[in-house]
Amino acid sequence: MGIHRLNHAVLYVSDLERSVAFYAEVLGFRRVPMTPDGFRGAAFLQAPDSTNDHDLGLFEVGAGAGRSAAGRSTVGLYHLAWEVDTLDDLAATAQRLAAAGALVGSSDHGTTKSLYGQDPDGLEFEVVWLVPADLLDDAALSARKRIGRLDLDAERRRYGGQTRGGIGISVPAAR
Repeated sequence: MGIHRLNHAVLYVSDLERSVAFYAEVLGFRRVPMTPDGFRGAAFLQAPDSTNDHDLGLFEVGAGAGRSAAGRSTVGLYHLAWEVDTLDDLAATAQRLAAAGALVGSSDHGTTKSLYGQDPDGLEFEVVWLVPADLLDDAALSARKRIGRLDLDAERRRYGGQTRGGIGISVPAAR
């Protein structure tokens, strides 16, 4: 049996409480009380609609830590991607990221509609909506080979703001 999904990620952060507040206030994560007794400087978070034990672990390394140089002068992780259910959810996330000064970009990849953000330490992440399998057409499939400008209003008109994404792709189709 092979790997079938990412269960959780762990990030090193400079200020634990600042990072917990960011992920909670901007992305809706909630703290899960599972830090080992006597262990300081760690927090475990669960995404709003997740069934995982936890989706994100944060470990504080202190204010003296430098920003990640991954992709500029060192190897390392570029970003994590979290999936939302609807384009309305994606639009609401875009507003929260922008209000927090954390929205750094957006893209239309044809089969996926993506936002890019940075947390307080400059660690990048993606929030994505996947076109459901039964709505994939030649235009969406051929657009996977380019990065286009994301027009969320146009995508909501095309697919519907409440259409559940990822059905038949990341979410099993009903039988």
